[in-house]
Amino acid sequence: MSKKLIIVESPSKAKTIGSYVGKDVLVLSSKGHVRDLATTGVDGLGIDLQNEYLPIYKIIPGKQQLVKELISKSKNKEVYIATDQDREGEAIGWHLAEILKLDPKQANRIVFREITKPAILEAMNHPRPIDQHLVFSQETRRILDRIIGFKLSKLLQSKIKSKSAGRVQSVALKLIVDLEKEIEAFIPETYYEVEACFYHAKADYQIPDKKRLTKEEADQIVLESKNPFKVSKIETKESKRQPKPAFITSTLQQDAINNLSMSASRTMMVAQKLYEGIEIGGEIIGLITYMRTDSNRLAEPFIEETKAFIEKEYGKSYLGKYRVTTKDNAQDAHEAIRPTSIHRTPEMMQSYLGKDEYKLYKRIYDRTVASLMAPAIFDVTKVTFESHGHEYLVTGEVEKFKGFQAIYLENKQKDTILPHYKEGQLIDAKDVLAIEKVTKAPARYSEATLIKDLESLGIGRPSTYASIIQTLKARDYVELVEKRFKPTDQGKLTSEQLDEFFHKIINVEYTSKMETVLDEIAEGKQNGGVLIDQFYKSFIPLVDHAQKHMKKVGPKLTDELCPQCGKPLVIRTSKYGEFIACSGFPKCKYIKKITE
Repeated sequence: MSKKLIIVESPSKAKTIGSYVGKDVLVLSSKGHVRDLATTGVDGLGIDLQNEYLPIYKIIPGKQQLVKELISKSKNKEVYIATDQDREGEAIGWHLAEILKLDPKQANRIVFREITKPAILEAMNHPRPIDQHLVFSQETRRILDRIIGFKLSKLLQSKIKSKSAGRVQSVALKLIVDLEKEIEAFIPETYYEVEACFYHAKADYQIPDKKRLTKEEADQIVLESKNPFKVSKIETKESKRQPKPAFITSTLQQDAINNLSMSASRTMMVAQKLYEGIEIGGEIIGLITYMRTDSNRLAEPFIEETKAFIEKEYGKSYLGKYRVTTKDNAQDAHEAIRPTSIHRTPEMMQSYLGKDEYKLYKRIYDRTVASLMAPAIFDVTKVTFESHGHEYLVTGEVEKFKGFQAIYLENKQKDTILPHYKEGQLIDAKDVLAIEKVTKAPARYSEATLIKDLESLGIGRPSTYASIIQTLKARDYVELVEKRFKPTDQGKLTSEQLDEFFHKIINVEYTSKMETVLDEIAEGKQNGGVLIDQFYKSFIPLVDHAQKHMKKVGPKLTDELCPQCGKPLVIRTSKYGEFIACSGFPKCKYIKKITE
């Protein structure tokens, strides 16, 4: 009989770990969260408002039998909680410990950054107590999200027929809507650039004060720029292009969107599978480290192993220095997303992986190796041509040393080779042209640029970006136009109403500041109860005011009359979608489907 029990969230993770630990250890899965806030109490918040906002937890519907099995199979066993290493995982672990009545001071929590046999066995030798500060941070976040989500969603559903609102979701929507308003208000302007065309090179006119040229100014420059042109200056400098650090969650999502045409949600699904384990030669092995991380730190043993690999495969001159970019709120106990072994090359793994798994693994592997390689070196030559006081510049770039680009290229690029010029040389231009240009409106957000802005503004957590985007789509607040987000009329209305009545909390600065406080709670520097109390007391008056003053939007009128009572027909919405109904409801119950 098994003497030890390990509990993880995922069945596939349980299968992988089970193959490492032997028959004396039973490995079971909780299949994610087993408890959540109840939907009872005042407004169904699941929070005791009279008792310091104490959360009321219930077993998630459908999980009762699973919980009974976990309780039964944990009896007389040494239990280890091995949920994910982030705050969500710590909270799941705490809920499991509560249900199983484990001693909170007992060292029964094990964490690992990769699912490989050595990592799991090492983790079992170093258990620790559950980190209550991480639990408090996640619990505070959950309570805040429940208060905002329930209160705002109910308000918007009753007033303007919007499906939901959320602490982070609504700020992401505001970014999209505000950008759309900027695009709609944009007035294009015509301006001119001047170009001198030489044999084998085109040079751009250098505007002294960097202003935009009018047609008259451009035409005058063209008129005055006469042959011959003089090569007035030649500068050649060495330029280094540094590799980027290994992926974190947000940069992995952006890269996969831009280079692999994978959505953020698809990227995380594939990464989860690579993390939890792939069967290779009869053994299940996790190929990458944990994929929810905002730290790009790499473990020192991995760095040394990879440097030895680079030196062997490419030569000593290709060795570089790893550059870590530390953010104030990064969970630095984590590592970047990297392969668990540098010796499992993408080519070796390809036959074991599906198409998307291989493509994503290769990007992760190549980016990690590149991050430890020397910079690429280029000879950059700038040639200045002069004619009657007007200067034109052409730039050439030639790769001198591949460096990290021997394995990882963000964008394909070609050398720009210039003819051999000499200072003082006189040369004729084939033509000098005034080229008409028109300023362009800002581009709408793509999935990648929205994630980039959410991260840079400190909105939400990288692990939540995929679900935020999915929610905005599912609520019909945005639509994709040429792979970019355009807010729907309902999305605009929702954002505008939230902006009018809740601008104090649904904004970038407030949401970012709240993330900082949640980080401080995780570090034991702030009290979650104080944050909830301050928020609730300032938020409820806003809800009450909106309840009184937000205008109710009626159903949309059609140009048809009800065949039963003669009143106008309107378009209504249910959870199944839109339908046509009589405006005389409930007296007249006539309805019909909307036909294309």
